[in-house]
Amino acid sequence: QVRLVESGGGSVQAGGSLRLSCAASGYTGSNYVMGWFRQAPGKEREGILSIDTSGNIMNALSVKGRFTISRDNARNTLILQMNSLQPEDTALYYCAASSLLRYCSLDRSPYNYWGQGIQVTVSS
Repeated sequence: QVRLVESGGGSVQAGGSLRLSCAASGYTGSNYVMGWFRQAPGKEREGILSIDTSGNIMNALSVKGRFTISRDNARNTLILQMNSLQPEDTALYYCAASSLLRYCSLDRSPYNYWGQGIQVTVSS
């Protein structure tokens, strides 16, 4: 059974950094397109970063230059490094995997596996 588990969330002051990890099990993660999504209260879930099996990356404008995504296929782990965090980055962050995609996507619909979400809170 495919399972994704996020860790590393928490609270930070504006301008600070956090690193989220997503541990994948039950499948070979290297064959899947992976992504990070977030959902703020009262808002739609949005895709912020995606990485395909070749290491190509797609990012949302809202996080460009501040957030990076990487994958460790040997450890089946996906990483989200978040720098220069701002209060508007406060949200539940989700790790997702897609067995349907071949290339990066920030659209949530092709992702068929999701983590439970982890809270990130940025105070001003």
